[in-house]
Amino acid sequence: MKLQDLDIIVTAPPAPGWGGRYWILVKVTTDTGVTGWGECYASSIGPEAMCHVIRDVFERHMLGENPENIELMFRRVYSSGFTQRPDLTVMGAFSGLEIACWDILGKDRDRPVYALLGGLVNQRIRAYTYLYPLPRHDLADFWTSPDQAAECAAEMVSRGFTAVKFDPAGPYTIRGGHMPAMSDISMSVAFCKAIREAVGDKADLLFGTHGQFNTAGAIRLGQALEPYSPLWFEEPTPPDMIEDMARVARNVRIPVATGERMTTKAEFGAVLRAGAAEILQPALGRAGGIWEMKKVAAMAEIFNAQMAPHLYAGPVEWAANIHLAASIPNLLLLETIDTPYHDALIKGSLRVENGFVVAPNAPGLGIEVDEDLARSHPYTGDGLHLQMQEEPCDYANGNAFQGGAPAAKG
Repeated sequence: MKLQDLDIIVTAPPAPGWGGRYWILVKVTTDTGVTGWGECYASSIGPEAMCHVIRDVFERHMLGENPENIELMFRRVYSSGFTQRPDLTVMGAFSGLEIACWDILGKDRDRPVYALLGGLVNQRIRAYTYLYPLPRHDLADFWTSPDQAAECAAEMVSRGFTAVKFDPAGPYTIRGGHMPAMSDISMSVAFCKAIREAVGDKADLLFGTHGQFNTAGAIRLGQALEPYSPLWFEEPTPPDMIEDMARVARNVRIPVATGERMTTKAEFGAVLRAGAAEILQPALGRAGGIWEMKKVAAMAEIFNAQMAPHLYAGPVEWAANIHLAASIPNLLLLETIDTPYHDALIKGSLRVENGFVVAPNAPGLGIEVDEDLARSHPYTGDGLHLQMQEEPCDYANGNAFQGGAPAAKG
C-alpha cells in the first residue's frame, strides 16, 4: 500500500464561525483505494499559499511511501532543507497529512486509531467547552459581561460539562507581552467570581489567555485570580519565552497550561524541562501529528504533567485529538466545539454526551466526512485563520476583544 493522491479542501464555517475563519482539510488516497482524512491547523500564511506548502510536503516526502512509515516521513519533513528544528508552517502541513495516514491505517486494518497507539486507556473522555454566547445573548456584549458568561457556564454544567473556559483578559497584539490594564484585571476577576458563583464546585474554571502578557503582568493577573481556584492559567506569556513562563509558574498558585502554538517534542520538551507548565495543550493539526504527540504525552508522564489537547479548528482535528486522548494515561481534558457545522461536517459520527466523549469503535478516526458540504462552503476572505491585533492595549477606555477571529453577525 502506497500513498498516491492528495486533495485539499479549504472550508469556511458559517457565521458566527466558532473554530476560526477556515479549516484546511486534506484527503489522502492510497493505490489500494483507501482514503484518509486529516486537518492542518491555523497556518501563519494564507490558505492558498498553505495549500501549495501541503502539496509540496506530500509530493516531496510522502508520495509513494507506505503510510505505515510515519516515523520515516516525519524525519524527512523535520529535516527538510537542512533544518532539523521546529518549523511551524511545514510541520503544520505534515501534521494534517500524518493524521490522514493514521485514518488510512485504521481503515485498512478495520481498527480505530487508538488501537494502533497502544490500545484503549480512556473509554470516556472528559470534555470541556469554551463559553460562547447563548442564543439570547448579544454577540458584541457577551465578551465583557460576567453575568452572561455565568449564565452560559451554568447552562454548560446543566449539559454535563465539568469544566468551562473563558478569556476576558484583553487583547493579544503583535507588540508582544504587555502589562494588563487594571480594568482588564478587574474584568477577569469579575468573570471568575460570577462563574464560580454560578457553577460552585460542579465545574473547573479554565482561565484562557493567549500569550499576551509580560512576565510581571501575568503574575499580577494570575495572583488576582487565585481566590477562585482556576484549574489552569493558559499561556500567560508569549510561547517563545519559556523561562519567563516558568517564572509565572513559580509565582502563581494556578497550574500553567500551554501548547496550542507549539510544534514537535523539541518545543514541548523545553517547556517540561523548564518547569514552565503542568498541562500541555497540543493542537494535533499543527504540533507534528498523532505519533509525535504520543511521544510528548510519554515525556510529560516523566514530569508528572498532564495532557489537554487543544481545539480551535474543525472536527477532523478533533477526531485526532480524541484518539490520542483515548490512548494516554495522563489525560486531563479534551477541548470541544459544538456547532451545527462541526457536527454536520462529520455527519454526527462523534459527539459530546453529558460532558464526555465516548471513544469510537469505527475504523480509522471513526468519522465520515461530508465532502460535498465542505466544498459548498469555500473560504473567500483574505484573513488568516486567526489574527493578532495591531493596536496596543487600551489603558484609558478598557478593552473589548473577541479574539483573533471575531464573530460575524448573520
